Amino acid sequence: MEVIEVTTGVYWVDIPAAGLKILCGCPADAVKHLKQRGLIRRVESKGVVTESGPNAILLSDLPLQGGEFSNLAEFPVLQMLYRQGMLLPGHPNNTGAKPILIGRQDQIKAQMDYIHRGNYGLTSQDEIEATGVAPTIARDWMRIKLSFAFGRISQPSDLLDVRVLDNEPIDIAKGVMIRRLDVNLFEISHDGQRITLDLNLADGRVYQAPFRLGYRNLRREYFAVVHSGDGDGWDVHRPAMGSILMFQGRIFLIDTGPNLQFVLRALGIGIHEIDGIFHTHCHDDHFAGLTTLVRADHRVRYYATPSVRASVAHKLAALMGTDISAFDDFFDVHDLTLDTWNDIEGLEVRPLFSPHPVETTILQFRALWENGWKTYAHYADISSFQVIDQMVTDDPRRPGISAEWAQTIKQHYLEPADLKKVDIGGGLIHGDANDFRTDGSGRIILAHTARDLTLDEKEIGSGAPFGTVDVLIPALQEYPLRLARSYLAQYFPEVPEHQLRILLNHPLEAINPETILIRDGHTVDKVYLILTGIVESIASHHEHGAALTAGAMVGELPVLTASPAQETVRAASFVTALVLPGALYATFVAHNGLDQRVQRMASMRRFFNRTWLLGEHLSSMAETRIATACRPASYRAGQEINIHEYDELLLIKRGCVRMVTDKTVIEELGDGGVIGVSRVLFGAPPFCRYIAMADTEVLVIPGELMRDIPVTRWKMMELHNRRMTLLATPRGDGDAFPWLADYTIGVPAMDRQHQHLLELASQVARHAQNHSTDSLLQALDDLAGYSRQHFMTEEDMLGALGYKEIADHRRMHVALQDELNDIRHHVLNTGQFDVTAFHHYIHAQVLGHIFREDSRYVRFISSAGEYIL
Repeated sequence: MEVIEVTTGVYWVDIPAAGLKILCGCPADAVKHLKQRGLIRRVESKGVVTESGPNAILLSDLPLQGGEFSNLAEFPVLQMLYRQGMLLPGHPNNTGAKPILIGRQDQIKAQMDYIHRGNYGLTSQDEIEATGVAPTIARDWMRIKLSFAFGRISQPSDLLDVRVLDNEPIDIAKGVMIRRLDVNLFEISHDGQRITLDLNLADGRVYQAPFRLGYRNLRREYFAVVHSGDGDGWDVHRPAMGSILMFQGRIFLIDTGPNLQFVLRALGIGIHEIDGIFHTHCHDDHFAGLTTLVRADHRVRYYATPSVRASVAHKLAALMGTDISAFDDFFDVHDLTLDTWNDIEGLEVRPLFSPHPVETTILQFRALWENGWKTYAHYADISSFQVIDQMVTDDPRRPGISAEWAQTIKQHYLEPADLKKVDIGGGLIHGDANDFRTDGSGRIILAHTARDLTLDEKEIGSGAPFGTVDVLIPALQEYPLRLARSYLAQYFPEVPEHQLRILLNHPLEAINPETILIRDGHTVDKVYLILTGIVESIASHHEHGAALTAGAMVGELPVLTASPAQETVRAASFVTALVLPGALYATFVAHNGLDQRVQRMASMRRFFNRTWLLGEHLSSMAETRIATACRPASYRAGQEINIHEYDELLLIKRGCVRMVTDKTVIEELGDGGVIGVSRVLFGAPPFCRYIAMADTEVLVIPGELMRDIPVTRWKMMELHNRRMTLLATPRGDGDAFPWLADYTIGVPAMDRQHQHLLELASQVARHAQNHSTDSLLQALDDLAGYSRQHFMTEEDMLGALGYKEIADHRRMHVALQDELNDIRHHVLNTGQFDVTAFHHYIHAQVLGHIFREDSRYVRFISSAGEYIL
């Protein structure tokens, strides 16, 4: 066996004797990392030039790590099916073998759903109509979708094999065994060899980008286009096709490709500077960066047509294990009207339908100026004219497109603009530069490739290296100075305007990347108000650094207390800052009677910046809101911390707390540890007890405040998922499924039924040990019958109370019932009982459903009151 650490959190395991090549961990751009390491390369197979690569994927147990998705298998699977040729008719690599997904049942299900949405977007005419599209148009859209899909919507199970991994070893292929030792810790063995892989990210580590971008210093313009990517999903050297619009000094993204956080840092754009995103479609190379935007402290505005938004929301919900309604928790949704100029506070955008396997719009932008409109057209993932023509049919019953509509689409593509960026990736689902040879646009940018432009293409359009800017309307004012005034007014709401002008009458300083602004242990004589870019705060003896962006006030606490700095602050990009003399700032604060408040807020922010939960992408204003709302509390060593009754989150300031269930220690929390996540997210009581192991001080923060900040909600979801995975992982203590008090959700009627379900599951396990097929089938029938009864009771209760997510909850119940039926049919047909599958079903599916889904309705039930029995 050969093991290679490909990049942070990603490994390659090659077992030639078994013909198995396993990609272990698949965060964003995993395929590009494999190509960089030479693990995917061009090879010849039986006279056909193709690619090598993995044929199996080991998924992370944890869907989120470091704020990013740990499992994004769409492009690795596409690489296997198409670029390796495993799906292509007549290809030498099409041997009947399918790519293999290995992992927890919940993660396999999430990946199958997400890949399905990535292939097709909305998967039925009904789903399209639900976004407000007229039935006749929805039917035509579906015909186009079926044309790309070769006439049918296939299920991921048609294309992929799966291996559900519980705590028992399983055979992947030809004697290759894999087992889970702990969460994200795996052992792979074959022919006497054993290796151990750890897919957990260590504290402070994040998934890496495959490319290095350097730094760019961008001036904030009136109307300009920053070229933030012109590669495709396979290009190892460049980010995927995307653009950044500047309008009146504001920042808008067009699409969110993988590793967006590295793109923004290289461009010196902080997360709080982003006003909104315009989205074309849901393919990963335009979608995966959404995790960066949800780590803002405000809901970023989201602009797309309802159909595009719905397909994106479905895909995101699959990865998050939530309902699509959760999309509104993270984004401020603004639906765009198709074929219409939509006014976004002076910036106008016109989305136009474009044929693609998923719901897609091209986008045209315009802004009014001296001689009329200045225009930018962004055409991502378009179809070539040849492909469109091949789809034309006069038969409305067949997949395809009418000749009239095909002509309209081509006319839209060729509408002239001052600047036009065009996908020329080729093939079935991308464009062709030659279609734009007669285009009358002022300047054409050719993008979405993994290669250099040909000579013919260079005659048609230009390239756009990363960070280059096309200015359509120049700025005649300094937008950062306007930001400075806005931030100071928010920071000092009680200070009159003429006093603020004292601070504003100081220079804006441009600071180079990697410059140290403040050094730990040194005297500080300046205060920096960050206006653009990113700085990082690094405190000695603390694992978590802080990323500070626009609006952060740096250096004020050591200036106000006349004490040495307790952290190092350095520029992580080009930074623009308002630089204030320390003595003047201290006098200004004292003169306005703000000493105590400002010092207290600065001290609290410094603590927040050293924690995992609050130490990233929180503006000073958000930190101030939290500091103002929180209160202190303390607990003695040995005392149990009761959080059942209040909608509050506890942040450990000093001390040590153990999470325990029954007699098992789940986790030990130190300074910066978080208590009460399930209560705050879902209104559910905790599934464990919290015991102070030493005298402990905490900050108690209102739950509503933490839910309303996207980055803290996102991090709480990551923490909740990790803890639920720990709880749901089988303990290996036999076939019994004991009921623990920690499993209660706080609705006694449901808790009693959940307890009886586990009692029946234990009966199944006992009959399996007795090797009696008849008694085993009867026990399975008893469990299935009671499950149906419980699900109906729960659904009746929720329906009577008007629970709005009941349809999704009912679908989950159907899936649970179907999986149990599959286990029973396997026993009936083979006489064999799969102990591992049943263990996983109870621990990960049934208990996982209670932990993740039933807990969601607790706050709703509690507010109704009448069903607390």
